[in-house]
Amino acid sequence: MKQYQGYLLDLDGTIYLGEQLIPGADEVVKALRERGAKVLFLSNKPLARRETYAAKLTRLGVPAGPDDVMNSPLASARYLSRCHPEARIYVLGEQPLIDELAAAGLHFAESPETTDLVVVSWDRDLTYDKLDWAHQALMLGARFFATNPDVTCPLEDGRRVPDTGANIAALEATTGRQLEVMIGKPSPIITEMALAELGLGPSECLLVGDRLETDMAMGAAAGMDTALVLTGVTSRRDLQSAVHRPTYVLQSIADVR
Repeated sequence: MKQYQGYLLDLDGTIYLGEQLIPGADEVVKALRERGAKVLFLSNKPLARRETYAAKLTRLGVPAGPDDVMNSPLASARYLSRCHPEARIYVLGEQPLIDELAAAGLHFAESPETTDLVVVSWDRDLTYDKLDWAHQALMLGARFFATNPDVTCPLEDGRRVPDTGANIAALEATTGRQLEVMIGKPSPIITEMALAELGLGPSECLLVGDRLETDMAMGAAAGMDTALVLTGVTSRRDLQSAVHRPTYVLQSIADVR
């Protein structure tokens, strides 16, 4: 395998599954850093701020600080504060995402009628009232954004649970609207932010992840080499119909050299 100056490493299904570190992930990250490569952990998961993910990585044996992590809540906060700073936002998502947007100085709507922009995300406390607010706001013309497109998220026990993509699909079905802006992988929005964090160009980096439709699609769109690991949601059988062929197919992150 070619050696790169920068490595963008997915988290769920790549570095860990739930609270279980993928065997060898700690040694690989340590080796990359020791040879001078830049490492950025890049996650679509919108359930916590990057400080929480950095603490989890450290707890699992992969030392990391907040600046080592880029995730969809942070990317959403940066994008919205830059491009829609005055928008009144409704968040269909959990408190950490709301906190990230609030920390960026963004404004929140008080009703569907005053909502300029709906941000759809993963919400494990989803209620009918929350879904209806988003639906009504979209029917009244609010913009339709999302943190990430993942339909499911893999757990350490082998189950997959509904993710943001399920909420996007529900709102598209009920409103007849189509999502306008995706912020997380494979969007160029988060791609550009991640490369800027590393200070490198796409040809200098390898993106390692477990999803064809987000990780591999992001790499292909950016002109970046990619490594698909088979420890998450994608199997070798899935590769037969893959639109975006990875540069490398690896059994796990332990095979990154």
